[in-house]
Parts: sequence; structure tokens; C-alpha cells
Amino acid sequence: MAHGDDGYTPALAAAAQHAQAWLDSLSHRPVGPSLHASELAAVFGGPLPPAGMPADEVVNFLANAAGPGLMAMPSGRFFGWVIGGTLPAALASDWLVSAWDQNAGLRYATPATAAIEEAAGQWVLELLGLPSTADVGFVTGATMANFTGMAAARWRLLADAGWDLDRDGLFGAPRIRCFVGRERHDTVDLGLRYLGLGQPTQVPADGQGRLVPAALDAALAAGTGPALVCLQAGNLHSGAFDPFTEAIAVARKHGAWVHVDGAFGLWAAAAPELRHLMRGCEEADSWGTDAHKTLNVPYDCGIAIVRDPSALRAAMGLHASYLVHDAEGPGDPFEKVPELSRRARGVPVWAALKSLGRDGVAAQVGGLASAATAIAQGMAALDGVEVLNDVGYTQVCLAFGDDDTTRAVTARIIEEGRVWMSGSRWRDRDILRVSVSNWHTSDDEVAIAVDAVRSALAAVRNS
Repeated sequence: MAHGDDGYTPALAAAAQHAQAWLDSLSHRPVGPSLHASELAAVFGGPLPPAGMPADEVVNFLANAAGPGLMAMPSGRFFGWVIGGTLPAALASDWLVSAWDQNAGLRYATPATAAIEEAAGQWVLELLGLPSTADVGFVTGATMANFTGMAAARWRLLADAGWDLDRDGLFGAPRIRCFVGRERHDTVDLGLRYLGLGQPTQVPADGQGRLVPAALDAALAAGTGPALVCLQAGNLHSGAFDPFTEAIAVARKHGAWVHVDGAFGLWAAAAPELRHLMRGCEEADSWGTDAHKTLNVPYDCGIAIVRDPSALRAAMGLHASYLVHDAEGPGDPFEKVPELSRRARGVPVWAALKSLGRDGVAAQVGGLASAATAIAQGMAALDGVEVLNDVGYTQVCLAFGDDDTTRAVTARIIEEGRVWMSGSRWRDRDILRVSVSNWHTSDDEVAIAVDAVRSALAAVRNS
């Protein structure tokens, strides 16, 4: 290789060309992939070749071969699960993060990314109306954000009970009683499992999936000892929010730590017309969210927020002689997350917020909720379509009479490929779930979504 020819220029040029072609295709390509993983395995697998391939040729091969197996998740016509797109500034800054190749664990070693993430964290607290003194850590996603918040809870609850978790571990420790709403997301249970806290007590929920405060009070009163209560901002199916003011008051009466799973719903606090959904949430002790969902930054960007920095840093931090600490700063990034080495995943959050501003974030979040309302209204006007939830945020649940018909309509929609909506089961019924999470979703995509359901239902009826 000649001096100065490091191979980056042709490889990055190829990547930029393929990336732009992919983005340009999103407005018209079928949403679903055309090949299955088993069909693509032979293309990408086989014995490792003895000789390598130039970097730009690798990129070309990768992009061309992967194309048929890609789901158009960044499309405004993708309504599956709760998956957002990516804002231009967030995408471009994520490329820079990879090029900079900074290990973002130490403030002293990577001052630029540390300062950027600290600014992003403060902006998030400001937007969401959370305590300005809380610690903010950038983790992989909502699962690890919940895990991190609950890890801080575990440390604090046991320390307050006189147990040294760091020295003695969990064996023999006072049992932490964990309480969740009946319709919490399963990743909350997963985080509790990771933490060795066992199966939580399920608290009854109302018809929209909101935890019932009186039932929480009764459950907490039925025992004694340290307690962790997990609330929810944004039910997976209905989009509903737990009654934070009442539930947190109950938890406080019993001395419990309150964690809020706000994977996609925490951002409602940024939109004036939706802020009422989050009333009282700021009184919790920790919060978890995923910036990829409602904010629309690239994957690998959860946000863990903890009111008590000492608990978070005790749970997550470490001390080693070879690490160089910045004595002037607010602590090292690795003290707030379950990783030592990591990419600077908070940089795209900063870029997204910088590009949108306060008003832009409010408009984006409010726009997602407005699109969901428009979809629900359009669906409700179709003969034989039931809207099962009270649509107050970004989720819409549909049924088409009996379960067999609902499953058939769901399969037909996916087969046609104009939109993607995922099936689920809620309130003992099979449903078609519509999640509006992408900043690209406009009135045109709303109309396409309604027409796709109309067409699929007609095809099922006529089959």
C-alpha cells in the first residue's frame, strides 16, 4: 500500500453511495425483506477465504448482497413494534463517532465526547422536566437503561437496610420486594432477572394497562422490607401511562424506590400538548428510555437517568490504578453505565437535539401522536375494524372481528408490503398493532396505512 493510501477513501465513498441509495429507496420500496436469513446464509457464509478483498469491494458486496434481506425500518410506512427512524444529523454524527473511534469511558482521555454527552444529558433532563442534578448514562437501549436504574435501586435499598452489597453479594441479603404493573414490558422482568431480584409481584391494571394505585398500596402493605416499584410511561399496546402522582405517593408511603420504564413514552414530557401524560413522573427515583424510538437516533442509544448519583456510581463504577481520572469534572462516563469500553453513543443524541431544538423536539413528538390519532380515526371509519385502545399517544390496536380474521389481515398486510404492522395479543384477543415512531410519517403515510388495511381486509373477506 502506497504511503498515504490507507484504503479509507474508496471504502467510505462506496459506503456513502450505498447509504444514500438505500435512503432514497425508502419512499417506494416494499417494507418487508424479500429473502429470509436462511437464504442469505450461503451468500455471506461458507469457509473463510484464504485471501482478503479490498475494502471498497467488501462494502459493495455487503450492500448489494444484503439489500434483499433488509427491512425498511427507517420508512415512514413502518409501524411495527416500537422502532423509530434516524434523523439526518443523528445519522451523520453517528458516522463521525465511528470514524473518531473514541473509547468514551474516560473523561480525561476523550474530553470532546465526554463534554458532548454531558451537554446532551443536561438537555434531556431539561426537555423531560427531570431533576437537573440527576446522573445521565448512555447505554445500549431501553433494556439496559432499566437495568441500570434498577441496579442503582438495588444498591441504595440494600445499603439503607444495612447490607454491604459490594462486599457480601446477594446471598443472605434482605429480599427486595419488586412490584410491577400487570401490563409492564417484559424487559423490566429481564432486568430484575439480571440483577438477581427474582420474579416481581404483579399489580392489577385497568382496561388500558395502567397500574391501579390502590392495588399497589395493598400489595406493598402485605409485606415488609426494601421495595422497588416499576412504573410505565407508554404501554406497549395502548400507549397509556401509569398514574404517576398517585402511584408514587403510594410508593413513598411505603419507602419504596420508584423506577419508570419510559422506553418510548418518556418523551411525551417534551410536547406541551402531551405533557399531562407525564404529570408526577418527575418525582420518581430513576428513569429509562431509548433515544432510538421517539427521538429517532441510530440504534445503540438507551438513556439511564438516576436521581441519586451516589447510588448509580456505587452500582456501576470501579477503581483501577491504570485508569486516569479527570479530577476537575463531574465524574467519568463509565461510572454511570454497565460498560468500561464503549462508543460515544450520546453524540447522536446531542446532534438530534441540536438540530431540532426544543420546539423541534416538541413538534416531532406531537407529530407522532397526531399521526396515530389520524390513523385511528381512519381505521375506525372502515367497516369491520375495531380500535381497541384509547388513542392518546402513539399506539393503535386494531381487531377485525374474530382472531382468525385478524391474523389473516395481518398476514395479508405484511405480504402486500406497502406498510408493516405487527401482530400481537392484548386483552385476550389477537390484534394488529400500529406503532407510530418515525419522523418521516406524514399525512401521505397515514393515508397509505389506512388504505393498506382496507385493501387487506377486503382481500381476506373475498378469499
